Amino acid sequence: MAPSLSLTAYLAFARRESSHWQQPDRLRPDGTLIWVHCAVASDAIAMVQLGRKLATQRDDGHVILTVSAVKERPLGVPDCVQFVELPSENPADVSRFFHHWEPDVLLWKGPAVRPALISGAHERGIPSFLIDADELDLEHRNWRWLPDSLKPTLQLFTKIYAHDSASGFRLRRMLGMEAQVEDSGPLLEDSPALNCSESDLDDLSDSLTARPVWLAARIQPEELNIVLTAQRATMRLSPRLLLMIVPDRPEQAAAIRTECEAQKWRVSHWDDAEMPEERTQILLAENAEELGLFYRVAPITLLGSSLVSGHGGRNPFEPAALGSAVLYGPGVRQHLQAYSRLARAGAARIVKDVESLSAALASLMAPDKVAKMVHAGWETVSEGAMVTDHILEQINETLDQKDAK
Repeated sequence: MAPSLSLTAYLAFARRESSHWQQPDRLRPDGTLIWVHCAVASDAIAMVQLGRKLATQRDDGHVILTVSAVKERPLGVPDCVQFVELPSENPADVSRFFHHWEPDVLLWKGPAVRPALISGAHERGIPSFLIDADELDLEHRNWRWLPDSLKPTLQLFTKIYAHDSASGFRLRRMLGMEAQVEDSGPLLEDSPALNCSESDLDDLSDSLTARPVWLAARIQPEELNIVLTAQRATMRLSPRLLLMIVPDRPEQAAAIRTECEAQKWRVSHWDDAEMPEERTQILLAENAEELGLFYRVAPITLLGSSLVSGHGGRNPFEPAALGSAVLYGPGVRQHLQAYSRLARAGAARIVKDVESLSAALASLMAPDKVAKMVHAGWETVSEGAMVTDHILEQINETLDQKDAK
């Protein structure tokens, strides 16, 4: 398809932009290379999860990530994903970028689009997918005096997955009712169900003998006093209440253990093969690898690294996927969209201090209330997984057809 006059004008004007992209020292990895792009850094985790799932389904797949106007790796992006510099819209930069990386597929998340980059992918026969499309516009706002190049740019995508039916309708009205636009639903950050030892699950469940249990997961040492004070307050209502604690990093466990013992708590140590006894008030585990087990036995999880600033929160879909209601602090910028979605569904509840945490625990001692939160969490996680699986199935079909040619 020949470029439209408006897109041609845009590409001609883009040649005036400063060319600055330098070929990186890192070589292109062998195998299928999935290029994930986000217009805003807050979308990076969900998009990277989509890219990594696709990579596992392709032979020897790898993921590179670009983010508009961001030079540092976004928080939470795993090390196995290469964070690379985004080229300018100058066609010379675009050409050098594609010559070096030679991506096999592009997964793009707006709201901003870059016509030169998307056109470059189309010219090279790279399947391109616009994910979670809603309100869209050109990234370079000061170029909007040019003839409208948004529509011809969107027409270059292999397929567009709309955020919802309203977004899909707007896109089809712009592009034509026969356009490759599907109302897939929002792309959500998710988490695969964490594994656990079945024998450990049986043994721990037996040792609890119907005791009420809650979990403080991925706790920072500076959050510990809030957790312990809330435990003490809630035990006045439920004396047999057991608190399980897992620090954010194993090396933090020693300081947490020392503080618990200094406050005269009766502590069992999971890593010393100690099961909680009837008199145990706290079960302490060092390694977050055990969370798959603890999420399964704890109906309530306070997800830490969120009560104090500077840590960004941790993925709330991990406990929600395994049947645990989620409590969290205000510092969750790293996973803000995930927490917001769970909170809107009634599956997560924010707490800010000892008083609000104690009140939430007291309220959720009622089985019907915690069951309602758990069910809402499961529905939210399942909805996100269905959207992701559907998109991946169609992308894989497109790539298989390309490989077969």
